[in-house]
Amino acid sequence: MLGTLIDEHGLDAVLNSRSPAYKARNLGERKLGKAEAIEMMMEDPNLIRRPLVLTKGKAVFGYKPEEYDKLR
Repeated sequence: MLGTLIDEHGLDAVLNSRSPAYKARNLGERKLGKAEAIEMMMEDPNLIRRPLVLTKGKAVFGYKPEEYDKLR
C-alpha cells in the first residue's frame, strides 16, 4: 500500500517531514529511494504523514479538513 501511495502521490506527500524521527535521522539531507523509505516507515510509522484519509481512489495526507469534504 505504501508503495502504491508513493507511486501515485510522490514520496514527499507520504513522508512526514515534521516528525521528530525524520529530523533525528537527517532525512532532509538525504535522497531516499522508495524501498528505503518504505522500510523506514514500516520500522517507525511516525514517518508516515497522518492522518491519511483514503476513499474512492483518492487520498488526503495530513490534517486538511477543507479537503475531506471534496472526497464525498
